[in-house]
Amino acid sequence: MSTLLHTVSMLTGEDVRWIDEGYVIFDEGKFLKIASGKPMDLELEQADHVIDGTGKWLFPGFVNTHGHAGMSLLRGYSDDLPLDRWLQEKMWPFEAKLDKASVKAARNLAMLEMIRSGTTTFLEMYHLFMNEFAEDIERVGLRATLMRSMIGLCSEDEQVEKLKEATDFAKTWHNHADSRIKTMLAPHAPYTCPPTFIERIVEEAIHLDVPIHMHLAETRKEVREHIQQYHLHPLEHLEKMGVLEEARWVFAHGVHLNEEHIDLLGRYQLAISHNPISNLKLGSGVAPISRMLQKGVKVGIGTDSVASNNTLDMIEEMRMAAFIHKGIEEDPILIPVETAIEMATKSGADILEHDHVGMIKEGYEADFILLDASAAHLQPKAHPLSHLVYAAKASDVTDMYVKGQALMRNKELLTLDEEKIKYDANQEFRRIQSLI
Repeated sequence: MSTLLHTVSMLTGEDVRWIDEGYVIFDEGKFLKIASGKPMDLELEQADHVIDGTGKWLFPGFVNTHGHAGMSLLRGYSDDLPLDRWLQEKMWPFEAKLDKASVKAARNLAMLEMIRSGTTTFLEMYHLFMNEFAEDIERVGLRATLMRSMIGLCSEDEQVEKLKEATDFAKTWHNHADSRIKTMLAPHAPYTCPPTFIERIVEEAIHLDVPIHMHLAETRKEVREHIQQYHLHPLEHLEKMGVLEEARWVFAHGVHLNEEHIDLLGRYQLAISHNPISNLKLGSGVAPISRMLQKGVKVGIGTDSVASNNTLDMIEEMRMAAFIHKGIEEDPILIPVETAIEMATKSGADILEHDHVGMIKEGYEADFILLDASAAHLQPKAHPLSHLVYAAKASDVTDMYVKGQALMRNKELLTLDEEKIKYDANQEFRRIQSLI
């Protein structure tokens, strides 16, 4: 069923070309044609669906490269604490009471927020009820990279059990849902997973031919304690263990890395998910992203969970990623708008290994968003790329498509019941809180 979307302004291709008025044709989930001007009469006649995009901007959908949707009931539950206390005193006790109903409510809330704010693809790193989440994603229509996260502070038998759950999940769901779902293996972090456990996880990832995702060097404290225990920085330790060379790694955060560590990222083609707002809120610091980019390291943008952000708004995250480095390094040239957009779209898709995703380009997956360009804060309209990064709001997103299927049209959600989701989230939060 082919669809023709006309009279729309859009960002296209790898060369970041802006078309003031053009049209796209997509069918079977892919873009067939991207063109400027008006469609031919024959194209209009042959299209099964015709959409008028007057007054809207078309951009690739956002790709969120690090998050924990299962924690969405924890928004605002704990603020103004350092990471270690935040985890041990607030997050983990609450999560210990979560059950299938509460985690489902949390994830539905996250999917609702992501669709509303234009995120078409996301990463979920979590340990509870992952099969059920994959089933929901298949039904809702989003694109995702999923993993059963593992903490190894337990007996060897429990480690074996967790790894089996993770590998079974990865094998079951990789390239599932018409390839919208990819999988990874995920040791939580060097401070929660002993080296021998990480080594076993890496062996399985290589065997399954899936990437590995892990928190790395998020806080100065965790790095300092790792050095005290192993006499090496966590990234240097991973290199010494020999696990960087053959595996494909996506690290979240990478805040406390020096020039030698950035060189290691480049040498082993390791990727980083930059989570500036979460890192700022938790007082973790600011990752040296500008130097990573200068050295060719692949960088995507992530929100982390709403427990530490407190939104899944990729426009806000992209803006912070552009702003913070200019300020920290006192250089307004750093992270120009084109780089910020690329990190939030194409680079993120590449990191999560979703092929032909992240650009408005013929042959690519028809994952895109439309923004209402009439808002006062987007005027004058002459600078749409600048406006997307420096002025737009999540509420400007009006439409969202994944693989050519509309998940939101003119701000109407098509695959989720918004009122029920919000009601369930509040009910489940109160229920879980009462158990603590």
